[in-house]
Amino acid sequence: MDFSLTREQELLKKLAAQFAEEELEPVAAEVDETHEFPWDNFQKMVKCGFTGIGVPREYGGVGGGAIEKVIAVEEFGKKCLTSAACLSIHLITPHAINEFGTKEQKEEYLPQITSGGKLAAFALTEPGAGSDAAGVKTVAVYDSETDEYILNGTKCFITGGSRADVFVIFALTEPEKKTKGMTAFIVERSFPGFSHGKIENKMGICGSETAELVLEDCRVPAKNVLGKLGKGFKIAMMALDGARIGVAAQAIGIAQGALDLAVKYSKEREQFGAPIANLQGIQWYIADMATKTEAAKQLAYYAAWSQDAGKPINKVAAMAKMHCSENARYVTNLALQIHGGYGYMKDYPLERMYRDAKITEIYEGTNEIHKVVISRAVLAGK
Repeated sequence: MDFSLTREQELLKKLAAQFAEEELEPVAAEVDETHEFPWDNFQKMVKCGFTGIGVPREYGGVGGGAIEKVIAVEEFGKKCLTSAACLSIHLITPHAINEFGTKEQKEEYLPQITSGGKLAAFALTEPGAGSDAAGVKTVAVYDSETDEYILNGTKCFITGGSRADVFVIFALTEPEKKTKGMTAFIVERSFPGFSHGKIENKMGICGSETAELVLEDCRVPAKNVLGKLGKGFKIAMMALDGARIGVAAQAIGIAQGALDLAVKYSKEREQFGAPIANLQGIQWYIADMATKTEAAKQLAYYAAWSQDAGKPINKVAAMAKMHCSENARYVTNLALQIHGGYGYMKDYPLERMYRDAKITEIYEGTNEIHKVVISRAVLAGK
């Protein structure tokens, strides 16, 4: 088994680490405090090609796959989880269009959201359809006179929903069939009847501007159906499998970032006449944090490798998301504890990182749902 990165992947890792240190870290605290989307950071990501990861060059992308996404998101997560989340979640839409879109859809939309500077968002969740994705109530009715679908409904907790220009939105074209009647649509912000509602005031990743989407007789051209009619639920589940690997990448990034800070602080902070790194209790904390984080990384990268290899990833993506997110909470908690009172202050990044880490246990499916996914797969012998 070869665990080494290719030369191109090593170069990407170096570029992403440099970008995170020079562009993301200096403004991370400000983004958190102002709750404003890091638009300048996003545009710089576009220029560097990060928003084109996983999309062929012919459509404005830079190629690569799930491993490249994990590399970039992990490095961003070490310095600013808001920016890491923005990239990770943005990439769900171009990947879905690239996988399921027609040639015309790819040619029209992928260049816009890879190298064109437009933000994308993925809209499945509704007030009554969170963990139960089958509970979607948004409906789409075909208008034969205009060859359009008319969408009505509300989406909630949509990351980047207040800023994105291009969305993949799920609605029921045959409500009586429930999940078998769900269809995916490519929706532009400019379409009549589309608007965003409340921007949530969150505990963490404050700059991602999580928003409500409101569809009131929103007219979407029939040519913007993504995939086949009635196949939207399958598209959603496949997209979420990949998205969960993205959350795992966010989680290992913030865990490694917190561990790095804890190591640095423990060497510099002196108590009782010596650095606290000399204390066995601190050493045991560091050992546990480092071991758990390394194990989480291996699982995240294995999930990404499996996706790139075309293997089934439902179980391993759920495992990676669950384990890596639990580790992120564990490590940021201990890192803050090592910093003591200073870690609790906003002058230090651990306070922000501790708050940010929690979301990785919740979005793209709560960890409790992932336990259901994992157990079903194991019990079925998969």
